Amino acid sequence: MFDFLKKQFVDVIEWLEEPGQLAWRVPFADHEIQNGAQLTVREGQIAAFLNEGQLADFFGPGLHTLDTANLPILTNLMNWDKGFKSPFKSDVVFFSMREQAGLKWGTSQPITVRDADLGPVRIRAFGTYSFKLNELQPFVQRVLGTTSGIDAQTLEAQLRSAIVTAIATALGGSGIPFLDLAANQQAMSDRIKAEVDKVFAEWGLSCLTFFVESVSLPEEVQAHLDKGTSMRAIGDLDKYTKFQAAEALEKSAGQDGGMAGMGAGVAAAVAMGQAMSAGLGQSAAPAAPAAPAAPAAPAEDPFAVIEKLHKLLTIGALSQAEFDAKKAELLGRVK
Repeated sequence: MFDFLKKQFVDVIEWLEEPGQLAWRVPFADHEIQNGAQLTVREGQIAAFLNEGQLADFFGPGLHTLDTANLPILTNLMNWDKGFKSPFKSDVVFFSMREQAGLKWGTSQPITVRDADLGPVRIRAFGTYSFKLNELQPFVQRVLGTTSGIDAQTLEAQLRSAIVTAIATALGGSGIPFLDLAANQQAMSDRIKAEVDKVFAEWGLSCLTFFVESVSLPEEVQAHLDKGTSMRAIGDLDKYTKFQAAEALEKSAGQDGGMAGMGAGVAAAVAMGQAMSAGLGQSAAPAAPAAPAAPAAPAEDPFAVIEKLHKLLTIGALSQAEFDAKKAELLGRVK
């Protein structure tokens, strides 16, 4: 950008910035700025003259001729005479005021928040954000310092740490249960952005956009939620038991093992349904005084049983001999 070897004094000052650059200190070395030098500031840039680390004069976009008339603060700080015509030395720093977009953030470790439904939970979150330089003085003092320049990549780790802290603050005080976050994702993004913006302002930065793309629980917690969803999907346990028994009956009928295999399948399905019914029944209601024993269920109609056995015979689950023997037994009970 500069050819320091051709001239004794610098008379052209400009910056051709690269994507992601935030600030660049002009490397004058031992060269001095020629009085009357040309300063070119492009759109989206600000050029500032610094005296011992403090901002003095600064220039917006345009072509500027440098002399004591348009450097009033610097002239006063350096006690220049009004008729000063000689070259001078000063730190010149260019700043990019453009939006730095498409940056990603994420929680490297789960953060713990108190959820309205689940209690203390550890969550992970991911998303994108953008920022821009907003105030020069805090940025120079707290970020740039005496360095030759700085870019967005250098700041990313520090910004991500601030974002994780803001997420814990925002989610912890939101009162929105985890299961309702999807329906309130925009509101959650706005809330976190407000917290992030407070921290960024300390460095002279402004958070322009902030998006939460995903929030997740640890795998073991998610597995329990999935089980709960499955149980709610089952609904009527009595119907579920009958369905499982029918499934086992159909599978066993087509496999080797005859009645023994079919019986084991039906028994397993029924036992599972009964265990689920009993377990949920015990956990769903508090203990109550013992009720009188219910009367025994009436014996099933023998003709209805014969009809069911005939269906088993039809699908091949019973042999003709087995069916005939059972039929004779049932008919023998009829008086």
